[in-house]
Amino acid sequence: MSLPLSNDVAEAVAAGRKAVSIDAAVIAKLTDMAGDFAINLTIAILIFVLTVFAAKWAARAARNTLSRVKGFRHDPTVLSFAVQVVRVVVFIVGMIAVLQRLGVQTTSIIAVLGAASLAVGLALQGTLSNVASGIMLLVLRPYRVGDVVDVGGMSGTVQRLDLFTTQLSNANNHKIVIPNSKVLSDPLTNLTGQQTRRIEINFTVGYGDDLNQARCVLADMAAAHDKVLQDPHPWTGVTGLLDSSVQVTLHAWVKVGDWWQTQADLMQGGKEALDAAGIEIPFPHQVAVPYGDHEPSSVVPGATTPDTAFKAS
Repeated sequence: MSLPLSNDVAEAVAAGRKAVSIDAAVIAKLTDMAGDFAINLTIAILIFVLTVFAAKWAARAARNTLSRVKGFRHDPTVLSFAVQVVRVVVFIVGMIAVLQRLGVQTTSIIAVLGAASLAVGLALQGTLSNVASGIMLLVLRPYRVGDVVDVGGMSGTVQRLDLFTTQLSNANNHKIVIPNSKVLSDPLTNLTGQQTRRIEINFTVGYGDDLNQARCVLADMAAAHDKVLQDPHPWTGVTGLLDSSVQVTLHAWVKVGDWWQTQADLMQGGKEALDAAGIEIPFPHQVAVPYGDHEPSSVVPGATTPDTAFKAS
């Protein structure tokens, strides 16, 4: 009876030892896996931090290098765009290295992205169109940083051209951000794209005044301004026969940077010159058209008279 009992005890001890050895192996394997993951995670974090610093350093180095190139030196639009592309490329390369260190197979990711390219393209078509439009704007060069442009009724000075947007600053120093796709698709007016710009001001004089004298007064006044260019010479001409006045238009050419203030000067100077020459600048008035047998008479603008109808003339 003792022999079978001893055999059972021996088998139980052997089974316990085997179980303990298996558990020890599993624990050792899990410990090794956890250690390897901790090491890989630490290295991945270090790669990510280095990627951030490398992207900034590469962008700074690209800016310093490209600024020495003649084609980029005087064109901040292309310079900022190229620097941003360098920053994005370095960041993408770093993120691929991080994923590989964590054990993610980048080939699998590429395969998945390739299979889902249609869905991704549809979901990101707005963003991708902005990137494509930014590249087209860089190639076509309808404006540069510092130009004053009008895009879809929004005017401002171009501050920067990014991969996705164009940033403007208007006269009130408001920041305006426009998607590149809208800039490329909408009508765009570059107000400072040329070296010179024309000023056009419409004056009105009375029908009884000497039109040739009025034209000469305005032309001489514009020619005397130090910011007005003499070639082409200031031009004046009758451009409209209005209800109560004759329209005389003044054209004067100035440099782009002098346009705004010179226009204000010529508008004030034209008014003062016409007053000094005794030429009337008429204002709209109203005439009372009576009912019945009453004679028509001029009335003060804004006055009301019973039983009368007013007609602008």
